[in-house]
Amino acid sequence: MSKKNNFVAAIDIGTTKIVAIIGKKNENGKLEILGMGKSPSKGVKRGVVFNIEETVNAIQTAVMQAEEMAGVKAGKVFVGIAGQHIKSVRNRGYINRDSYDAEITRDDVDALIADMYKIPIDAGEEIIHVLPQSYIVDNEVGVKNPIGMFGKRLEANFHIVIGQIASANNIKKCINRVGLEVNNLVLEPLASSSAVLSEDEKEVGVALVDIGGGTTDIAVYYDGIIRHTAVIPFGGNVVTYDIKEGCSILERQAEALKVQFGSSLAEMAKEEEVVTVPGINGRDPKEISFKNLAYIIQSRMEEIIGAIYFEIESSGFLDKLGAGIVLTGGGALLRHLPQLVAFKTGLDVRIGYPTEHLITDSLKEVNQTMYSTSIGLIIKGYEEVESGADWHEEFTEPEVEEKEEVIEKSVDKKEPRLKPFDGLLKKFGDFFEEKDAKL
Repeated sequence: MSKKNNFVAAIDIGTTKIVAIIGKKNENGKLEILGMGKSPSKGVKRGVVFNIEETVNAIQTAVMQAEEMAGVKAGKVFVGIAGQHIKSVRNRGYINRDSYDAEITRDDVDALIADMYKIPIDAGEEIIHVLPQSYIVDNEVGVKNPIGMFGKRLEANFHIVIGQIASANNIKKCINRVGLEVNNLVLEPLASSSAVLSEDEKEVGVALVDIGGGTTDIAVYYDGIIRHTAVIPFGGNVVTYDIKEGCSILERQAEALKVQFGSSLAEMAKEEEVVTVPGINGRDPKEISFKNLAYIIQSRMEEIIGAIYFEIESSGFLDKLGAGIVLTGGGALLRHLPQLVAFKTGLDVRIGYPTEHLITDSLKEVNQTMYSTSIGLIIKGYEEVESGADWHEEFTEPEVEEKEEVIEKSVDKKEPRLKPFDGLLKKFGDFFEEKDAKL
């Protein structure tokens, strides 16, 4: 393997798993996955790190697996960020240039974008992304790329993503503790969108819904422009918890039931079909009907779909989603979920796999919905490379000597309470707060 080939490394810190992935682009612009590592995530809840030590250990395990498979040593990584603290706002900014006769340059656009990072936000928050939606040059609206045009006044509409400084710092601390450096934090639904959505879908209008273990991430596109982003602070784990409580079984048994026998449509399940769950410590086994299991799953998924629909409606583009909804993430594989989402929203639904940018002989294991965010983080990294950011790495052989592991005691922090949704989901707020205390 040539040491002159460049690669990108990324880490997806999820609620149920932590994935480290290393990839590079070939001469045709397709992504080749060189190495991937995965470990269970025990220090993250609803996308937010709450136990530094456990998260560091999980990241270290995943990174070592990826580096060993790829035969390289990573240094800088792209990292996904989500969680209930994420919010987005819209803003408009402008700059007045010196002359009508000079072309608008990349520096002018960068200056306008940099100015957006100075807008007032609440204490303890920071701006994660400033995403231009459309430009206006001397009252000429709808300009997608103003570079090269003539004009004195340059305006733009922006989609701005904001998150908590403390949550971002905890992520960076975990990455730094394993000897890596965070190159950039990327909003997870933006990463997933890069991996599973086509440009045609973004143009005609589409909502990307990434159902993870702890969060459900949403990104709405129309006319090729990001229009809305949101992070709903619950996902597949609450379904598992409902099964555990409803059937009085262990959490691992509930997860296995959900994955192997679960359905999102109770009417599709047969009453006479049952599954036997072993009893605890010699107790009698339990028989659980597929019908009852499906009722539990459907009731919770309908609430999650209600939250998704509320966010899409809030974006103002509900009636412009010609490509409907694309489901991805581990929770998207729940049986009959596309049918339930289509029935509840009235929109076209498909399952999104991260295959669009991968070469055919890449690692087969990554062609799953649960790795959409991980693949998307690599793609976002290469977008920065192609935009001229000179940060990418060269292959280096792994160091022979092992670094001494540093263990730092984590500080117990009170987990933020889940805020009830306004409007449609307000009535579920108290219910979720009581449940979350047990999760």
